[in-house]
Amino acid sequence: METLKKIVTNQYFPAGAVLTAVLLFWVVALFGGLSLLNNNQPPLTTLTWMLFVYAAAVLTPLAGLLAAVDLVRRWRRNRAAAPAATTGTAAPSAAAGEAPYPAQPRNSHPAPAKPERPGRQEAA
Repeated sequence: METLKKIVTNQYFPAGAVLTAVLLFWVVALFGGLSLLNNNQPPLTTLTWMLFVYAAAVLTPLAGLLAAVDLVRRWRRNRAAAPAATTGTAAPSAAAGEAPYPAQPRNSHPAPAKPERPGRQEAA
């Protein structure tokens, strides 16, 4: 159960699952997934099946491409972060469990204060 929990909570799992589903869809399609069209069925069933296949044929390559890009991006980010973690150059706040980057950039300035308007008084 712990192994399954580690797999499901892994950062690569969502993109890997999408990419696997896309590849499985196209493998099934290559090995006769359109055989439903050969059967004698009502026109509405055939039309619904054709619309589903058309939508899947258009959207699955896009989903697969986005999943592959996400996997490569995460892999590169983790590979680049690994030397920094082993050499000890990571920020000390990252070791304490805080975000590795501050909420506000170092060279930013606070927003200017609003000037008070003359003649206005606060309600009591």
